[in-house]
Amino acid sequence: MKKGKVTGIGGVFFKTDNPEETKEWYKKNLGLNTDQWGCTFWWNQENGKKGSTQWSPFDKNTDYFNPSEKEFMINYRVENLVELLAELKQNGVTVMDKVEEYDYGKFGWVIDLDGNKIELWEPKDEAFL
Repeated sequence: MKKGKVTGIGGVFFKTDNPEETKEWYKKNLGLNTDQWGCTFWWNQENGKKGSTQWSPFDKNTDYFNPSEKEFMINYRVENLVELLAELKQNGVTVMDKVEEYDYGKFGWVIDLDGNKIELWEPKDEAFL
């Protein structure tokens, strides 16, 4: 039985030559309400609580995606992050040995079979109310 699971997409992050120009282009041409981080899309979960998905362009030289050499990273919203990371590690998945906690949730990272760094986020949805 799984102790944790993915509940949705928490964010899509990608590298670009000029994050500010990219955000402005998306704002002007596609109407994204961009800020310093990119754009947050707000929606309601089945239980009626607010949820969000983050869209963020990063500078092409960022080391945030390391050790992956890919141009993108996906953030998945999860339940029970610590338990999920322990289970993944037990299953032989490469798990980064840190969990970071902020007022809006906990973060952990794994590497998939293709070398993509995957960010796992257990949100504190009440932080958005």
